[in-house]
Amino acid sequence: MRGNLVRDLLYPEFFCLTFSYHRDILTLVDNSFTDKPVRLSEHAKGRLLFRGATAKEIVDCIKTSKWIPAELNRTQCSKDFRFSSTWNNKHYETKQVNPIFAEEETEIVVITVYVYYF
Repeated sequence: MRGNLVRDLLYPEFFCLTFSYHRDILTLVDNSFTDKPVRLSEHAKGRLLFRGATAKEIVDCIKTSKWIPAELNRTQCSKDFRFSSTWNNKHYETKQVNPIFAEEETEIVVITVYVYYF
């Protein structure tokens, strides 16, 4: 099972459900039907411009990507976007947006966002 879990996290096209921790037990969660609003924390808003992400990309990532557990009882996901541009004087074809967020009862709160270019 563990080998399949690693494959499923690395190749999400083979996997239709995502994972979330609940009371220290790994449970399956389907996030494709979430209609909760996404709110950016002040820290996340400040990181957008600094790291090169947009609020639209973050919402798209949360609504369409697979969720996996992160540290401190948080959740993360990632999505690759076509970039084909320059960032910090270097040309990159792809931008990967990786928001870290907490799912609350009525909303999803984005704590921070990491962006990787390659």
